[in-house]
Amino acid sequence: MNIAIDGPAGAGKSTIAKKIAKKLGYIYVDTGAMYRAMALYFIRIGVSADDSVSISNKCNDADITIEYRNGEQVVLLNGEDVTGMLRTEEVGNMASATSVNGDVRKKLVELQQKLAATSDVVMDGRDIGTVVLPNAEVKVYLTASSAVRAKRRYDELVAKGETPDINKIEADIIERDERDMNREISPLRQADDATLIDSSYMSIDEVVDAVTGLLP
Repeated sequence: MNIAIDGPAGAGKSTIAKKIAKKLGYIYVDTGAMYRAMALYFIRIGVSADDSVSISNKCNDADITIEYRNGEQVVLLNGEDVTGMLRTEEVGNMASATSVNGDVRKKLVELQQKLAATSDVVMDGRDIGTVVLPNAEVKVYLTASSAVRAKRRYDELVAKGETPDINKIEADIIERDERDMNREISPLRQADDATLIDSSYMSIDEVVDAVTGLLP
């Protein structure tokens, strides 16, 4: 069983996907962590972030998958648990630089599809229902107004002791939506057979119930 959740930044996709996976006992596929694992691989073999030819050539040598061990998500790079190494600044910068490479995206989509073919998964992103899992049994396009998404982000930052500008946050969200919807490779859009869920005035549990209620 595959559940695909797409939607714009700040719509709550990861939060909802993780809760659904836990509720159903499925694997939550953190696609971002997979891109970070690929970035770690490039760092280890000494490939430069601006060497697109080597990035394209070498990405096929990395096998990346996700498992659950003792209830925790584990990211495996060529069989090694690299979960604790993925959140460094160096890996994040490399992931940002290499994730736009078409060959890297193609390789990781193949790995994500392989995982979905052998396990019950919940996957979230921008192009899951349209590109990665076009045959998913459940497809959801999760959205919320830019004002609501900005307020959620604002509250997160305030809780961390920061003093953000909510208008700047909303402007950034609108700009990111525009960029995601108009990018050349796998733009953000609602799949024709996806169910639209606007979470603007819904609790997390209400959204989880709405998605799981779509299961055949």
